[in-house]
Amino acid sequence: MSSARDQILARIRAANRVVGTTAGGGSAAGQRADRDADAAYATLAREYLRAHHVAGTHDITGLFAERAADYRAIVERVPETGLAAVIARVLAARSAAVPGPFAVPGELPAGWLAELQGEITLARDEPPLPAAELDQMSGVVTGCAVAIAETGTIILDHGPGQGRRALTLVPDFHLVVVREDQIAADLADAFARLDPARPHTLISGPSATSDIELIRVEGVHGPRNLHILLAARDFS
Repeated sequence: MSSARDQILARIRAANRVVGTTAGGGSAAGQRADRDADAAYATLAREYLRAHHVAGTHDITGLFAERAADYRAIVERVPETGLAAVIARVLAARSAAVPGPFAVPGELPAGWLAELQGEITLARDEPPLPAAELDQMSGVVTGCAVAIAETGTIILDHGPGQGRRALTLVPDFHLVVVREDQIAADLADAFARLDPARPHTLISGPSATSDIELIRVEGVHGPRNLHILLAARDFS
């Protein structure tokens, strides 16, 4: 019987094999090693609890709001149809960058961003804003790819409506729109919804760090302020 070390190395070789070859260099022994490693991996006991919260029996949206607030994020539950007005209120007196193209869910009138231009200063990051101009922005508003209720975490995959990574790291204020249907119960559920080939940024509250004396400092690695709008279709 092969050792755990042999099994691990065999799986690493299999994962990194060159197209057209096998992990064992094309030999029959290498192919058998691959099959043995796969078979051993498949028979491993997995008696751990995969999901701690089930949508049918838990308030997933409420749990996410609670956990995100624990990280010192501001969380508001708003109707999708009222998002434009809420965004205008939250961003009042701020200059904010938005990804291009950017749209929020709900029955919003065409050109709603243009309507907000008279109330707040918005700058589209298309083409990408110069670093100096981005640094002058006091905030950014984006959507997200998925959110995790169990940890209060927001995940960006930098697709449409989320923008490049610098856009959400440089400004001091980040406003994120999260739809209820984007909230996953736990990590396993969240990662199952994501494309592993895309870059991912995980955000759990405002950027913060602590020094050796455990003095908390916010805003060192990203925005000091995180504001989350939980958009619901059936709002009550």
